[in-house]
Amino acid sequence: MTMSKHSFIRWRLSGWGLAASLMLAACAGPAAIEEAEMLSRGGQYESAVARLQGALKERPEDRALRLAVLKEQDRAVAALSAQAHAARDAGQPDELKRVFTRMAQIAPQHPRTQALRTEVDRLQRRARLFNDAQAAVEAKTFERAEASLRELLAEEPHNPRARNLLNRVEDIRANQARKQATQTLAVGTKPVTLEFREAPLKSVFEALARAASLNFVFDKDVRGDTKTTVFLRNISVDEALRVILGTQQLGYKLLNENTVLVFPATQQKQRDVLDTVTKSYFLANTDPKQAQALVRTVAKTRDIFIDERLNLMVVRDTPEVVRLIDRLMQNLDVAEAEVVMELEVLEVSSTKVDEIGLSLPEVFNYGVPNSTAALSSVSGLRWSTANPAAIATLKSSRGMSNLLANPSIRARNREKAKVLLGEKLPVFTTTSTANVGVSSSVSYLDVGLKLEVEPQVQLDGDVTIKVALEVSSVTRQVAGPQNSIAYQIGTRQASTTLRIRDGETQILAGLISDNESRNSSGVPGLHDLPIAGRLFGTTKDSRDKTEVILLITPRVVRNVMQPSVAGAMSPSGTEAQPGAMPMTLRDDAQAVLPTAGSGLGGLPGARPGATGRAGAGAGAPVLGLTGPEEVLPGASFQVIVNNPTAQPITTTVTVDSTVLDIATPGGESGRISVTVPPKGRKPLMLRAKAEVTLSDTIVGMDAGEPLRLRVRNPATPDPADAADNVDPTQLEAPPPATNPDGSPANEFH
Repeated sequence: MTMSKHSFIRWRLSGWGLAASLMLAACAGPAAIEEAEMLSRGGQYESAVARLQGALKERPEDRALRLAVLKEQDRAVAALSAQAHAARDAGQPDELKRVFTRMAQIAPQHPRTQALRTEVDRLQRRARLFNDAQAAVEAKTFERAEASLRELLAEEPHNPRARNLLNRVEDIRANQARKQATQTLAVGTKPVTLEFREAPLKSVFEALARAASLNFVFDKDVRGDTKTTVFLRNISVDEALRVILGTQQLGYKLLNENTVLVFPATQQKQRDVLDTVTKSYFLANTDPKQAQALVRTVAKTRDIFIDERLNLMVVRDTPEVVRLIDRLMQNLDVAEAEVVMELEVLEVSSTKVDEIGLSLPEVFNYGVPNSTAALSSVSGLRWSTANPAAIATLKSSRGMSNLLANPSIRARNREKAKVLLGEKLPVFTTTSTANVGVSSSVSYLDVGLKLEVEPQVQLDGDVTIKVALEVSSVTRQVAGPQNSIAYQIGTRQASTTLRIRDGETQILAGLISDNESRNSSGVPGLHDLPIAGRLFGTTKDSRDKTEVILLITPRVVRNVMQPSVAGAMSPSGTEAQPGAMPMTLRDDAQAVLPTAGSGLGGLPGARPGATGRAGAGAGAPVLGLTGPEEVLPGASFQVIVNNPTAQPITTTVTVDSTVLDIATPGGESGRISVTVPPKGRKPLMLRAKAEVTLSDTIVGMDAGEPLRLRVRNPATPDPADAADNVDPTQLEAPPPATNPDGSPANEFH
């Protein structure tokens, strides 16, 4: 085949063009990778990936470009993921969404992009829940807000904004429950007079509703035609309602400040109508099983759950019963007393040994010395004995040793503490069993000093200690069967119960062991001579004497802090309705309390503990003293100095030294200065004099409410009781109430 000159030139030119194109394409790949790296270092991840993807489209068979695209995508996703985590931790949802948009543009199918998409959706959902909760709080629909917040916290337990808002909602709902549990009638203190004779029950309520502007709702089981007779004059609406309902076996529930639901006071109806509350008690100082037994016995509560792992007790009952349980737990969950006992055990032993005399030979021989041959004649025989023939002994020894133990033990009230100083001696026991064989076992015997103490801290600061002391030692070894060894133990024991004041040292001594022995050996008959016997024998005199001394000093670290209501009687309802309000009417008589400087004799005829409405009985915490109303002669008791203010106070507490003593150190003169922290309390120990059988007195302080109390022996008659025992037949009966026309009164005023 032939080719023209022009065709050859065109063929050469097209070949050169193809080669040039191939060379340019080969150089385009590294250039795109370098350019993408420069863009990536500047944070332009989208542009870098786009540059590599564009180059890959031109050369889809280039493996280096394909690998570069994947690496650049991973690098960009890793960098943007770090930015996303930082935005999420900083609480910047807009920034997080922007970062996710960039990641979706760079690598939409990457696993980290998919995870971030899920995280963004979750955060948007949490934001919606939080916004719904905020809107519900503003609309005062707290149940809806609590449901949204708890759903949010189930996914993100450590969300601070949701946690704070939930705490706020719980506080609001707790206040609502507290307000509902302590709700009272708005006109409860309004005085009314009721005079009805054999009137229908609903007529009485109708008249009371008109006079006090109350609304009554009756349960379907309430019988309105029941006849009742009521004569109540000048009492409050609240008291009148309680008396009428109580005498008719009815219960009530306040629906609001002026609406009352009346229902039969049966157990089943109370469960159906009365609201209940749930309260958790995290007990710090008592066993939840004991708390459960107390609540079931006193408050009659059946819905109780305890968790011994958390020391938790949960109860569900009516608000009145829960308030009763609060008072019970306040008295029960009290920190136990603790005491540090400084012990010092001293064992003093002395040894004295005297040995003097002449040791003579015990055997005399007649024969040929040092010869074993048979004797054929008596010639050469002579007397002989051991050499030396006599030994003179002059020996005297003295010894003394002290064994001292000085431990300090901290123990709780009524808990045993043990100290063992000594050693454990092994005792081997061999047991032989038929068809089995012989087996051996080893046990250990404690020998030495063993001390057990059990303290009990009294309220007045004294410490009662049960002490058990045992000192043992090995006197000799006894060989047993099959080469076994037993020990003969000598022991000294003492046990007693002491009552010691705080810081006082008590000595327990006299555990003495005194052994004296005398051994004599020598020529029979001659060594027993009074003086010359020393030349015919040896005498050994020994004396061993030991004494154990125990010194014990208790130091109270923490005594029992009695609650302010510990010694006072508190209302607990009736047997059928624990925690219910009492049916008794309030006493409107105002009791006048003397001031701290008006003397300590008390008011004539006044009952201890009586206070006016503005005093301690008002319910609000006041600056002053609280304590028992009556104590026995010679008894120790505790009073509490209360400081409800936000500033510390320093005051002086005074007592009548002829009636009371201040048992707290520093109050020997009948007065003591105390400092009470803000919102705190300070306990003081007092003691009634044993010789006082009946006396009204007060415990005063510089500022605040004093405490009135009575020291009384139950065997001593009370003049106030005699004044109460008046023959009712001597009282003039009031005339029956009548209407102006002379008919019996049977209407409401």
